[in-house]
Amino acid sequence: MRHFDFAPLHRASIGFDQIADMMDRVLANDTPQQGYPPYNIEKTADDAYRISLAVAGFSDQDLAIEVKEHSLVVTGRKADSDKAKAYLHRGIATRAFERSFHLADHVRVVSASHEDGMLHIDLAREIPEALKPRRIAISTPKTTPVDKDFVDTQAVN
Repeated sequence: MRHFDFAPLHRASIGFDQIADMMDRVLANDTPQQGYPPYNIEKTADDAYRISLAVAGFSDQDLAIEVKEHSLVVTGRKADSDKAKAYLHRGIATRAFERSFHLADHVRVVSASHEDGMLHIDLAREIPEALKPRRIAISTPKTTPVDKDFVDTQAVN
Protein backbone atom coordinates (compact mmCIF):
# COMPACT_ATOMS: atom_id res chain seq x y z
CA MET A 1 0.00 0.00 0.00
CA ARG A 2 1.33 3.38 -0.97
CA HIS A 3 1.27 6.21 1.57
CA PHE A 4 0.47 9.72 0.38
CA ASP A 5 1.56 12.85 2.23
CA PHE A 6 -1.14 15.53 2.19
CA ALA A 7 1.00 18.15 3.96
CA PRO A 8 1.38 20.27 0.78
CA LEU A 9 -2.40 20.33 0.47
CA HIS A 10 -2.72 21.68 4.00
CA ARG A 11 -0.05 24.33 3.39
CA ALA A 12 -1.58 25.64 0.17
CA SER A 13 -5.29 25.53 0.95
CA ILE A 14 -7.75 26.46 3.62
CA GLY A 15 -10.91 24.57 4.44
CA PHE A 16 -10.17 21.43 2.42
CA ASP A 17 -9.49 19.24 5.46
CA GLN A 18 -12.48 17.04 4.64
CA ILE A 19 -11.05 16.13 1.24
CA ALA A 20 -7.74 15.08 2.76
CA ASP A 21 -9.54 13.13 5.49
CA MET A 22 -11.68 11.38 2.89
CA MET A 23 -8.60 10.47 0.82
CA ASP A 24 -6.90 9.10 3.94
CA ARG A 25 -10.00 7.05 4.76
CA VAL A 26 -10.28 5.62 1.23
CA LEU A 27 -6.57 4.83 0.93
CA ALA A 28 -6.35 3.33 4.42
CA ASN A 29 -9.11 0.84 3.66
CA ASP A 30 -7.09 -2.33 2.99
CA THR A 31 -10.08 -4.67 2.96
CA PRO A 32 -11.50 -5.50 -0.45
CA GLN A 33 -14.80 -3.82 -1.17
CA GLN A 34 -17.87 -5.96 -0.87
CA GLY A 35 -19.74 -6.35 -4.15
CA TYR A 36 -23.13 -7.23 -2.69
CA PRO A 37 -25.63 -5.82 -3.33
CA PRO A 38 -24.75 -4.22 -6.67
CA TYR A 39 -25.67 -0.56 -6.95
CA ASN A 40 -25.69 2.44 -9.29
CA ILE A 41 -25.18 6.11 -8.48
CA GLU A 42 -26.62 8.51 -11.03
CA LYS A 43 -26.88 12.26 -11.30
CA THR A 44 -30.50 13.11 -12.08
CA ALA A 45 -30.18 16.93 -12.08
CA ASP A 46 -27.59 19.59 -11.25
CA ASP A 47 -28.06 19.10 -7.51
CA ALA A 48 -29.92 15.78 -7.40
CA TYR A 49 -28.66 12.19 -7.22
CA ARG A 50 -30.13 8.69 -7.06
CA ILE A 51 -28.64 5.56 -5.56
CA SER A 52 -30.20 2.34 -6.85
CA LEU A 53 -29.47 -0.97 -5.11
CA ALA A 54 -30.48 -4.38 -6.49
CA VAL A 55 -32.16 -6.03 -3.51
CA ALA A 56 -34.07 -8.91 -5.09
CA GLY A 57 -35.78 -11.10 -2.50
CA PHE A 58 -35.93 -8.41 0.21
CA SER A 59 -39.20 -6.87 1.34
CA ASP A 60 -39.67 -3.36 2.74
CA GLN A 61 -39.59 -4.78 6.28
CA ASP A 62 -36.19 -6.41 5.63
CA LEU A 63 -34.54 -3.12 4.60
CA ALA A 64 -33.45 -0.15 6.73
CA ILE A 65 -32.06 3.23 5.65
CA GLU A 66 -30.32 5.53 8.15
CA VAL A 67 -28.40 8.77 7.95
CA LYS A 68 -25.73 9.12 10.66
CA GLU A 69 -23.06 11.83 10.72
CA HIS A 70 -22.75 12.43 6.95
CA SER A 71 -23.12 8.73 6.16
CA LEU A 72 -26.01 6.97 4.50
CA VAL A 73 -26.23 3.38 5.73
CA VAL A 74 -28.46 0.83 3.99
CA THR A 75 -28.90 -2.53 5.72
CA GLY A 76 -30.76 -5.64 4.72
CA ARG A 77 -31.61 -8.55 7.04
CA LYS A 78 -33.74 -11.34 5.62
CA ALA A 79 -35.94 -13.23 8.05
CA ASP A 80 -35.09 -16.95 8.14
CA SER A 81 -38.50 -18.19 7.05
CA ASP A 82 -36.94 -20.25 4.25
CA LYS A 83 -35.40 -22.87 6.56
CA ALA A 84 -38.34 -25.22 6.05
CA LYS A 85 -37.86 -25.15 2.27
CA ALA A 86 -35.57 -27.62 0.49
CA TYR A 87 -33.81 -25.90 -2.42
CA LEU A 88 -32.31 -27.82 -5.33
CA HIS A 89 -30.57 -24.62 -6.44
CA ARG A 90 -30.50 -21.29 -4.61
CA GLY A 91 -29.21 -18.56 -6.91
CA ILE A 92 -30.96 -15.54 -5.42
CA ALA A 93 -28.69 -14.16 -2.74
CA THR A 94 -30.60 -12.94 0.29
CA ARG A 95 -27.70 -12.73 2.69
CA ALA A 96 -27.51 -9.86 5.14
CA PHE A 97 -25.68 -6.75 3.99
CA GLU A 98 -24.70 -3.28 5.09
CA ARG A 99 -23.74 -0.72 2.48
CA SER A 100 -22.44 2.71 3.48
CA PHE A 101 -22.17 5.90 1.42
CA HIS A 102 -20.38 9.06 2.60
CA LEU A 103 -22.51 12.17 2.01
CA ALA A 104 -21.04 15.58 1.29
CA ASP A 105 -22.07 18.63 3.27
CA HIS A 106 -25.60 19.85 2.59
CA VAL A 107 -26.67 16.61 0.85
CA ARG A 108 -29.83 15.15 2.32
CA VAL A 109 -32.01 12.15 1.59
CA VAL A 110 -35.22 13.25 -0.10
CA SER A 111 -37.06 9.96 -0.53
CA ALA A 112 -36.73 6.20 -0.91
CA SER A 113 -38.79 3.72 -2.88
CA HIS A 114 -38.69 -0.06 -3.33
CA GLU A 115 -40.12 -1.58 -6.50
CA ASP A 116 -39.33 -4.51 -8.78
CA GLY A 117 -36.39 -5.64 -6.63
CA MET A 118 -34.71 -2.23 -6.76
CA LEU A 119 -34.29 0.15 -3.84
CA HIS A 120 -34.07 3.76 -5.06
CA ILE A 121 -32.78 6.49 -2.73
CA ASP A 122 -33.10 10.07 -3.97
CA LEU A 123 -30.70 12.70 -2.65
CA ALA A 124 -30.50 16.46 -3.09
CA ARG A 125 -27.81 19.02 -2.38
CA GLU A 126 -29.32 22.07 -0.72
CA ILE A 127 -26.84 24.86 -0.20
CA PRO A 128 -27.95 27.34 2.49
CA GLU A 129 -28.43 30.96 1.48
CA ALA A 130 -25.51 32.01 3.68
CA LEU A 131 -23.14 29.82 1.63
CA LYS A 132 -24.38 30.76 -1.83
CA PRO A 133 -22.21 33.20 -3.75
CA ARG A 134 -23.33 36.78 -3.55
CA ARG A 135 -22.15 39.93 -5.26
CA ILE A 136 -20.57 42.61 -3.09
CA ALA A 137 -21.02 46.18 -4.25
CA ILE A 138 -17.89 48.27 -4.37
CA SER A 139 -18.37 51.78 -3.07
CA THR A 140 -16.13 54.78 -3.39
CA PRO A 141 -15.76 57.22 -0.52
CA LYS A 142 -17.70 60.41 -1.06
CA THR A 143 -15.38 63.37 -0.97
CA THR A 144 -16.55 66.88 -0.33
CA PRO A 145 -14.66 69.68 -1.94
CA VAL A 146 -12.44 71.33 0.63
CA ASP A 147 -11.92 75.06 0.49
CA LYS A 148 -8.21 75.76 0.83
CA ASP A 149 -8.80 78.96 2.78
CA PHE A 150 -11.23 77.32 5.18
CA VAL A 151 -10.01 75.70 8.40
CA ASP A 152 -12.34 73.49 10.42
CA THR A 153 -12.24 74.60 14.04
CA GLN A 154 -13.33 71.23 15.37
CA ALA A 155 -10.52 69.44 13.51
CA VAL A 156 -7.94 71.82 14.97
CA ASN A 157 -9.22 71.59 18.56
